Amino acid sequence: MNEEITILHTNDLHSHFENWPKIRRFMKSESLNKTSETSQVIRVDLGDALDRAHPLTEATNGKANLELLDQINYDAVTIGNNEGLTNSHEQLEDLYSDANFDIVLANILEAKTQSLPKWAKLGKIIVTKNNSRILLIGLTAPYQLTYPILGWTPIEPEKVIPKLLNYFKGQYDVVVLLSHLGIDVDRRLAKQFPKLDVIIGSHTHHLLRKGEIVNGVLLAAAEKWGHYVGKITINVDSSHKVISKSAKVFLTKDLPEKPKDEEEIQGYLDRGRRMLSRNKIARIPVKMNHALRGNSRLISEGLKAIMEKSNTSAAILNTGLFLTDLPAGVVDRNELHEMLPHSMHVMRVTLDGYNLWRMIREMEKNHNFLIKFPQKGMGFRGKYFGELHYNGLIYDHHSGRLYFHEDLVLPTESYEIAMPDHYLFIPFFPTIEIVGKNKILYDENLREVFGDYLAKHYPLK
Repeated sequence: MNEEITILHTNDLHSHFENWPKIRRFMKSESLNKTSETSQVIRVDLGDALDRAHPLTEATNGKANLELLDQINYDAVTIGNNEGLTNSHEQLEDLYSDANFDIVLANILEAKTQSLPKWAKLGKIIVTKNNSRILLIGLTAPYQLTYPILGWTPIEPEKVIPKLLNYFKGQYDVVVLLSHLGIDVDRRLAKQFPKLDVIIGSHTHHLLRKGEIVNGVLLAAAEKWGHYVGKITINVDSSHKVISKSAKVFLTKDLPEKPKDEEEIQGYLDRGRRMLSRNKIARIPVKMNHALRGNSRLISEGLKAIMEKSNTSAAILNTGLFLTDLPAGVVDRNELHEMLPHSMHVMRVTLDGYNLWRMIREMEKNHNFLIKFPQKGMGFRGKYFGELHYNGLIYDHHSGRLYFHEDLVLPTESYEIAMPDHYLFIPFFPTIEIVGKNKILYDENLREVFGDYLAKHYPLK
């Protein structure tokens, strides 16, 4: 007897709860409609379900997101970089402690023991009513620069997949990879490992409306933010061999809406804001304004804050980081979060004088272009990159000379500068990645650093 296997998938929700009520109803109704003696429904999520840009995620360290995922009764999920890198080691250990689903993740290990985290599984085998065996495995983007800082060892997918296929050899009929690796990596893996029947992709927020076949492997993807829900159909014959496979997506905005959806969505925002606003941080005597162009009180204070954090006497920041003003009076954690919702950290960069001059030249060359550049991703949650500002560095446009405070920068001298780690990952300042000695201060994110600075210099009492 032939059998139909349906896989419903979500990915890269990034705490966009505005689509959640529709997604939840769709996943539940499709699961009911497709369940029969000759069919099986599997529900998976591919990571980046949470994003600290949402106040409820920030207030609960992502635990509220897990409560919502529990409503779907997912069969398996994998993690994205937002789960893995915007939480401390301890927060990630705790994140899935009460989850009602399995986390499949084979390429992130505990650095101390070089073993799989206690909350993760190498894979999961689902046996259907007709005894077809579906193996689900999960891999996430192995950020080599940042995972080790948090006590994790990332492994490249090409090294892991052969071991997984060998470990589960003889135990599965169909193998599905839950990939938070990106479309280019998915295509490469399909060419390299044709034994993978399906790769469900995410991370690069790509959309494959009807899937894509690469080397016989079906690739599927449903974009980002819950704009789409994906559906994969696999047909197997009586000997459990795949005879056909296809993919499609459903546009969430076209799904039925119910009167209380908006109330539910607003409730998530209100709950998060209330929780954050209870935490008072500082009392500032005057309004701190933000501006995309020119000097502002916030950019000035921000430069001082990251210098204090990194113990440097020079710093660089972009104005687009600050999204709101801070009014005079008591500052709470919600106001701080609305002003700096980004998932980024302070970084101390050490360069010799020549390469410091070269980096500043890169910044000056891109200066006007970046002011209204619509920066997306890599920790940035604002609208425009904004204007670059320096503290402790003076660039003379007429002569091309660079000064560290009052002294001319010397080619062979060593200099330390504070900046967001975001600058390491964007393509505009390659000198930082190529020759910089870069120390990411991962114990606090940027808004926590700024909050500590305000609490120190503008105490509540």
